[in-house]
Amino acid sequence: MNRLFVLTACLCFVVSSRATQSSGLAQEPKEQTLKVRWLGQSYFQIESTEGRKIVIDPHAIPAFGRQTVAAEFILVSHPHDDHALIEIIEVPAGAKQFNEKDILRGVIETKPGKQEWKVIDEKRGNIRVRNIATYHDTMNGMQRGKNSIWIIEMNGLVLCHLGDLGHELSGEQVKAIGKIDVLMIPIGGIYTINGEQAQNVLKQLKPRLYVLPMHYGVPGYDELAGPEEFLDGVKKDDIKKMPGTNELAFAPDLKLDAPKIVLLGWKKPELKKPEDKKPPEKK
Repeated sequence: MNRLFVLTACLCFVVSSRATQSSGLAQEPKEQTLKVRWLGQSYFQIESTEGRKIVIDPHAIPAFGRQTVAAEFILVSHPHDDHALIEIIEVPAGAKQFNEKDILRGVIETKPGKQEWKVIDEKRGNIRVRNIATYHDTMNGMQRGKNSIWIIEMNGLVLCHLGDLGHELSGEQVKAIGKIDVLMIPIGGIYTINGEQAQNVLKQLKPRLYVLPMHYGVPGYDELAGPEEFLDGVKKDDIKKMPGTNELAFAPDLKLDAPKIVLLGWKKPELKKPEDKKPPEKK
């Protein structure tokens, strides 16, 4: 009786397995990827492998268009309009506006013309966010005020967004930032470090995987210098140009022989409209 029961169970398992395979249900799990999307200037959306979304320094600069994206919470490096336009971000479902606790501001204005850094080190589930105090210029903030660097830890990786950094880093600041995998760095000069200074900051921080230039001149927005100075002397094999997309997606366990500088397009890819089906021709 026991032998009959075992044989019946085995037969059922085989039949079930074949049925599952034939129906297409037995599929390999999809590879999980972390996604970084650039929306022009210093505006980024970062999406974890679980689909949690963070936005940094949102803007609606006319040259880049009003690009609205979703976010669970928002990071603001400093209180300038082209970095702190919260209203452009999609409000979470069921809410009329963003809760202030979900807007993390690295620099706050205590009164008109008076700025202070706000120390932030928060853990939200499996995501940790912290900031480093820096300046927007080379004059200890006397010209353009204060700036905040953001360090984001998710999916076993560390991402660093330098905001509107206006100077090269001190040894203490480099130590506070620590080891990083992905670096978002301004390179356009005038309001931030320029290409040559950005090269020096890159040498200071030594990101392991990717370098994403930001806050520089692009076609249609030439107020800032382009990427040429920053790329001067860099091996061609270490530069990856992706003008057709604003998204960089990669697995958290990615390993590279050397870090890549990735020049993303800033526009969200346009959705293709479904083609009108033509009626079959009559013969």
